[in-house]
Amino acid sequence: MKLNVFKTADEVLASLANFFAKTAKEAIEKHDRFTVALSGGSSPKKLHELLVSDYRDKIEWNKVWFFFGDERDVPLTDSQSNYLMAKNTLFDPLGIDPAHIFPVHTDLGAEEAAKHYTLNLISFFDGHNACFDLVILGLGDNSHTASLFPHTSVLKDESASIQALYIDEVKMNRITFTAPLINNAHHIAFLVYGEGKAEAVKHILEDAKNIPEYPAQLIVETSDGDLQWFMDEGAAKDLQK
Repeated sequence: MKLNVFKTADEVLASLANFFAKTAKEAIEKHDRFTVALSGGSSPKKLHELLVSDYRDKIEWNKVWFFFGDERDVPLTDSQSNYLMAKNTLFDPLGIDPAHIFPVHTDLGAEEAAKHYTLNLISFFDGHNACFDLVILGLGDNSHTASLFPHTSVLKDESASIQALYIDEVKMNRITFTAPLINNAHHIAFLVYGEGKAEAVKHILEDAKNIPEYPAQLIVETSDGDLQWFMDEGAAKDLQK
């Protein structure tokens, strides 16, 4: 695991955008496509804007395939939709081919949407275990990532799949990658900035393992994968190492 700590959020975003472009280039050179699972929430908006402005002509966007690490059980036109955020900030500005975008079909209902998405992955990856080139993750103040929330049943799921669950904390159904599916990726990148994340960062990186309380501890580097954290000094301020 590698920690990339920068003074400002802008430097964090610039570094992750460069990492995105680097991994895209390597994947396209290796197998003529780049598969990336995007993160939801507010933090990635600025990353998307940077990719659109500074990397429009530096990435072969016609060879990039987009997925979502989690989604809220709302219509794709809803302001809370992770898909809509990415559509407005990344897909539309870059003119991404809709055939290269895999939204979660929330119109099916959470359970069916999760099953449908899992089948899509099996089809896309030709029946093999889905192995993304890059999975981008955020970190909640409560130490969750994707929709792997504290004290939820999905934390014990050992399948590399998509699961639906009701999260009482936010009073909403969510559809999420399981931890094994995330850990299958060639590269995993956490994007975390702001002092408000400092306590959660310390829990994940330095505290004793306590998965029910700190679910993002489930995300680990494997022998075939690379795990990196991109964060500012504010988010890293409580770390001792």
